[in-house]
Amino acid sequence: MTVELDAPPRATPSWTRRHLLGLEDLSAAEIETILRKADDFLEVSQRSRKKVAALTGRVVLNLFFEPSTRTRTSFSLAARRLSADTVDFTVTGSSTSKGESFIDTARNLEAMGVDVMVVRHSSPGAPHLLAQHLNCSVINAGDGAHEHPTQGLLDVYTIQRSKGRVAGLTVGLIGDIAHSRVARSNIHALTKLGARVIVCGPPTLVPPTIRRLGVEIAHRFDDILPQLDVVNLLRVQFERQRKGLFPSIHEYAALFGMDSQRLRRAKDDVLILAPGPINRGVEVTPEVADGPNSAILQQVTNGLAIRMAVLYLLCGQRSAERQANENAPVRETAETP
Repeated sequence: MTVELDAPPRATPSWTRRHLLGLEDLSAAEIETILRKADDFLEVSQRSRKKVAALTGRVVLNLFFEPSTRTRTSFSLAARRLSADTVDFTVTGSSTSKGESFIDTARNLEAMGVDVMVVRHSSPGAPHLLAQHLNCSVINAGDGAHEHPTQGLLDVYTIQRSKGRVAGLTVGLIGDIAHSRVARSNIHALTKLGARVIVCGPPTLVPPTIRRLGVEIAHRFDDILPQLDVVNLLRVQFERQRKGLFPSIHEYAALFGMDSQRLRRAKDDVLILAPGPINRGVEVTPEVADGPNSAILQQVTNGLAIRMAVLYLLCGQRSAERQANENAPVRETAETP
């Protein structure tokens, strides 16, 4: 389907959700709806005029209580390409430093006419809490070690576009599983779409309970590497973990880092992914990160299309349906005698 320059995309009747809080509660059909809608918006980014009028008059607010480069910028750019107004909230200098609560801050911002609130917070469940108190749509942009749904979606979307499918593939999530919200969102999406998922890392970074999500566990990267169609290298989250979870960065890189030697032992067409920021020389070496098997930068490009799709489905579709109803001709009805 081609997206017209000045007209919003056609509505997607199967989408009824007001929030995107995680992928755990989404069905496979809902995930596929987002991926299909992203195809429409990926084409928009390839034009000289990179805008559609889907969210004209709408306000999207980024409420970020944690640092972010890719996610925050991607949501801002996605909203602008849909013709929305955007606002970036910064904690420094805000009333939160004066004791205002998280909910009161959000409610006051919503009262200024916000339609969509994109929330990142260090506490798991923070976006879910806001969704219970706000009338606007809420998007989870990462809540502690719980979920990061749009990152999971863009990873799956990158796999689908690169491999042509997700079902039947074997995907390895390598590294810091315990502290990774990206791992959990990937697991929910990949398993629902029919992929086999193996999580791999040091025993201290792979909780045994993760098996409940339908994945396999391994602790030796070299043992599973030949089986993998996709390798997703998760960042070691030094800021979230206690000291002493592995002996040294050098040893971690030797056992779980993707370098040129491991790449030669992998499948010829193995796809290398890594949610940024990457620690070069730890999870992945420069020659692999910048090599032909890597889709790391394509993930960033695809992330913009995914976030445009999510914003449209949560907010723009209702705008399009309302506009269509307002513009529909009024049919005359006969008076009942």
